[in-house]
Formats: sequence, structure tokens, C-alpha cells
Amino acid sequence: MTAADVRGWDPGDGRISTPSAARAPAWAADAPTRPASGLPPLAPDRGHAEPDWSEVVEHFREGLIVCDADGVVRHLSAVAARLLPEVTPDVPLVTAGIRELTTPDAPAEFTHRGRRLRVRRVPLSAGRSCRYVEDVTESVTRSDALLTERARSAFLAVVGEKLGNPLHPDRAAAAVVRLAVPTLAEVSVLVLAPRAGRARWWRAARSEDETPIVDSGVLAATDLPAAIEEGLAGAEPHAVDWLVEQAVDAGWLPGLPAHETSARVVPLPGHDAPTGVLLVARRATRFYDEADIDLVRAFAARAGAALTTAVLYRDQAEVADTLQASLLPVEPAEATGVQWGTAYRPAQAGLRIGGDFYGSHRLADGGSVFFLGDVSGKGVEAAVFTGQLRQCLQALHRVESHPVRLLRLLNDALLETTQAHGQGRFATMVLGVVRPHRDGSLTLTMAGGGHLPPLVLRAGGEVEPVGLSGMLVGVVPDPRIGEVTVRLAPGETCLLYSDGVTEARGGRRGDELFGPERLVTALAGCHRMPAPALAERVEQVTCDWLGHGDHDDIAVLALRATGTGARNSRHLHAVPRPPEQREHQE
Repeated sequence: MTAADVRGWDPGDGRISTPSAARAPAWAADAPTRPASGLPPLAPDRGHAEPDWSEVVEHFREGLIVCDADGVVRHLSAVAARLLPEVTPDVPLVTAGIRELTTPDAPAEFTHRGRRLRVRRVPLSAGRSCRYVEDVTESVTRSDALLTERARSAFLAVVGEKLGNPLHPDRAAAAVVRLAVPTLAEVSVLVLAPRAGRARWWRAARSEDETPIVDSGVLAATDLPAAIEEGLAGAEPHAVDWLVEQAVDAGWLPGLPAHETSARVVPLPGHDAPTGVLLVARRATRFYDEADIDLVRAFAARAGAALTTAVLYRDQAEVADTLQASLLPVEPAEATGVQWGTAYRPAQAGLRIGGDFYGSHRLADGGSVFFLGDVSGKGVEAAVFTGQLRQCLQALHRVESHPVRLLRLLNDALLETTQAHGQGRFATMVLGVVRPHRDGSLTLTMAGGGHLPPLVLRAGGEVEPVGLSGMLVGVVPDPRIGEVTVRLAPGETCLLYSDGVTEARGGRRGDELFGPERLVTALAGCHRMPAPALAERVEQVTCDWLGHGDHDDIAVLALRATGTGARNSRHLHAVPRPPEQREHQE
């Protein structure tokens, strides 16, 4: 075998070097002696016996199969014989029945007797050929394991990203089953832990275009399959046969017959107990091995964390909504001869609650207690203090209806509450009692606790401030409380408002106070407005002055004397009629 015998062969693998020109005569085709293997003898090595090629090639990592021009095997190394026992020396190679060795277009890598083999075909001179056969099972296995691990890591990274910040359990559950298909299963089912005796479930099934189809439903807790109940208890059922049958009976495995399906159930970890269970199923051609189960468990751990966060957020949101609903201002109760109008805008719109409050309570004699106030601070703490104040008023007005005495009782109750909790809270407010008369007028007796004085819109269009003063509520044991009585003729309105109106900063420079003067100007010509429209106008002009700037809590309460026989309509003309129309009707 000469150097020309190996054409296009890369000698850079370190197994054997290309012969030098000095050795060419010894490799000539007409050498006088040849070993039985058909390979030429090596050149003598300075006085030692000359080794033959068989001695050299037996130590190759690759097996060698040398065939003559007729395809007859002329040399078979020990490595090749071990890897391919079907190949026999002095017999045509085709008789071995291994297509990858004889077909030119056969793949260079194939599986034989459980081993992964790689073949290199090298043409030699005179029509001869050589096949180098290497066992690459271990390297391929390591490479496949690395690729598989990378694919699993990438999958779990995507799962972590998709489920990173869920805020709603339903959307998180739908995302979990959608992500499980098709990597983990052809059908995935997620069942959340039951609430109020009912369990929500979500399912994703692989469609023809590979896009998972997601649906959901509800089951009574007593109708859950036994495997799901075990999973919710923290166990991982392993009886695959009855597990599949239960899933089929529940209608969760469309298109997957029970005898051709492999399934597993894995709990989704929660705080104290599983937040749910995940059922994964696919055709039995792909059974779940230990590596698959480990991946499902890792997926379930991430899904459980996401769902636990979502459920916790939902529970907290429900509690917050309930508390907010209890702290929101309550619309005044209907009263004879009185039309109420309210407006409310908290400083922190996202919370929907603040430190301003208003309301009314009916009295047994036909009158009503009404109030509007402002507690110190903003946000949740102010809203909680507001709730305490409103609860005190709701209880105290049943034992005392005179405004001044009722405000003193409220002051004592707030002092006791704030001192017990070490708080420095206080409030300002106007508290009054309104009583109707037969002529349609109203009498308002009001007590002042350090709040802004009310405004009265007379029938002639005048805006009169009410001279009402007093000390803060909840600061000293015996505060000075002012009192005033106002009579409203039919069509006249009394307006109460918080300092969020007059202290709103805006204007051209953005730092000017709205002030009481601008409020009086804005109310000019509004004496014919119904109470709801008037309250809305005050809020609107205040917000227009603010622009998009920050502001304090804004609360407005308007009460209008409707006269005898009038309806408490909330939709009346807000613009005065022209004089000629008024004269015609009169």
C-alpha cells in the first residue's frame, strides 16, 4: 500500500502518519513479500525483525476492513471483528448483510447490536477500498445527554419566564397546561385544590397544527378521581393503569385510548399543602422514564410556585376589596324633602379609599343626621381611621341626635381609641341634623369641628358662607364646638366640602391654591342645579384646576330642599332656563 493508496484521507487524527517519500519503495505494489493480511511489510528498523502491518493496525481505535477490487474482505482487524462479527475474511463484504458498509449513499453513522458506529470509506489503489469503523456510542451518548439537558434547561427557563409574575390563578393555570404541551405531554390537566367544595380544572390537548387547545371546567370535590385526591394530599400515585382509566372516565383524555396511553400525576407544591395537581399523558410509544419524571417534577415545582403566588394575590385582593368596600363613603339615606348630591375622589386613585368621608342616618322623628369630614393623613391608615369614626357615628346617633352633644360624644370616643393605640389621629368635620317642614323648606342645625364653613346657594343666586367654627375632633377632651342653624327654602342648597377642593394646587404655574374665592365664583349661577349636578360640578372645576397634578382627598356633599311633592330626581336640567321661558310658565 503506497501513499497514493490513501486518497483524500486526513492524517491529522494522530492515529497513523502519511508515509514519507523515503519509505515509498518499501510500500510499492511489487514488493517481494507481503503478509497474509495483504498489507505491505514495514521497512526494517535497524537490525530488528521487520514488523508487519497486522501488528500495527491492531492497536487502532478504529477497526479496519480492507477489501479488494471484487469486494472480498482481505483484512479484518480485531477491533472491526469485535464490532462487526458478521464480517468474515476472504468472503465478499456484501454477505455480511450490513447495508451501511456496502451502499455508497448509506449514512456514515448507524446503530448496530446496540452500539453506535461511525464508518469512513476510503478508496485505495487498484480498485481496493478500506473502511474505518469507530465505536462512538459513549461520545454520542454524552453528546445526546448534553443536548437533552440543554433542551430541558431551556424549556424550564421559558417556563420560569412565562410564569414569572402571575396575578390571576385562572390565567396562570391556563398558562401551565399550555406550556406542558407538547414537551411533556399530548394532554395535560391541572386541577386546583378545591374551594367551597368545588375544584376548577384546566386542560390543554395537542391539536393537528401543534397548537394546544385549552378548556376548563368545574367538578365537585366529591367527584374528583382517586388519583387526583392522592395528588392533592401530597402523594404521587404510580399505578399507571388505573390512573389512565380514571382520567379517561373523567373525560380528560380526548383521542387517547386507555390501552395506548402513558400517564403520570405530580403534585404542585404550595405553602402548607399542594396548590393543585398536574396530570400529563401521551401515547405509550413514549413511556415516562425517570428522566421524564424528573423534568415533570421540575416543571411542577415552577408551576406550583406561580400558582401559589397567584392564589395568594387573589386572596389578598379579595380581602382588600372587602375592606375597601367597607371603607368607601356610603351614599346618604333618602330623606323626605331632601335631595342629596355627592362626589368623591381619593388622593390615591388606585386604592379607591382615603381620609375624607360623608354620609347620613335617618332619625325616628323624620329628620336625618348628616356629616362630612376629613381625617389626618392619607391612604390606608387614614381610611381605617375614617372607618372607625363612621362606626362610632353610626352607634352614637342612636343615643344622641343633637349635633353639638353628638360631636362631643364622638370626640370622647375618638380620644379613647387613639390613646389606646398610641395614635395621634384627629379629624375635622361638619355634623348636622336636617328636618323638613310642611312648606317644603328645611331646617339645618349644624355643629362645627374645625372644618371649612358650608356654603348656601340661595334661590336668587347668592352664595352665602355659613359662619360655623369649632375645634378639631379627637385632640382635647373638651373642645369648643360651634353651632349654627340655617333654613333652606325650596330650591335652595347647602354645600359641604373638604379642603381637597380649596387647597387644590394648579393654575398656570401649577402651585396656586384654588381657594374659597374661586369656589364661590364657580358656584355663581348654579343655584338651579340639582344637588347631584352641583356636587359633580365642584369636583369637575377642582380637577380642571389641578390638571394632572397630585391632590388631596376630595369630598363634596350637597343637600337641596326639593319642596313638597317633588321627586328626588338625579337627572335634572343643570342650566337655568331663559327668562322668557320662566315668565311664560309662570
